[in-house]
Amino acid sequence: MQSRPSNFGRDDPFVAHVFCCVLALGLSEAGYRSGTLGQALALNRGELAQLIERWAPQALDLVDLEHETETISLDDEEDQIRQLLERSRGDASEETGWLASILTKRSMQPRHLWQDLGLTTRDELGRLMSERFPKLAERNVNHMKWKKFFYRSLCEMEGFVLCAAPSCRECSDFHDCFGDESGESALARLSRGNPSNS
Repeated sequence: MQSRPSNFGRDDPFVAHVFCCVLALGLSEAGYRSGTLGQALALNRGELAQLIERWAPQALDLVDLEHETETISLDDEEDQIRQLLERSRGDASEETGWLASILTKRSMQPRHLWQDLGLTTRDELGRLMSERFPKLAERNVNHMKWKKFFYRSLCEMEGFVLCAAPSCRECSDFHDCFGDESGESALARLSRGNPSNS
């Protein structure tokens, strides 16, 4: 049975694209890691239901909401990143709140953050951050890798010095923070039948 198209998706095709990418990757991971979609995205049952209904109604048949949990808990590290994102929100919409949770959880994964969101390129992540978390995006003027930037921001807020080098340009680990973030999209790997974490 064909689901009705989402008006929200037509109103903001980019956000619809982001949510569809995240849902596709999350569903794949939940399948082979024997977890739930909510655990992969840090969204509870109600949040997942609303997100899917608004932005990807065709996915309703693919998600077993009955097996999703009513609450999602974050560990201390995740909670700090979530708070950082919350303080940097560009608006009070539910969508931005959901994205803060998703970005938090996906930041714990091993690849570049854009890949762990299922996005096509790093530029898409940059656009997402600029539109939804502009205060953080404005501070990342040198285009530090986003996961590194989140942790650097947390350290600065706590008054810690993250690095011993006097400046980034003089640091021997410069490439780890600012190096190339090219690579293959996780969804492209899935389309070839490869698990997204391989």
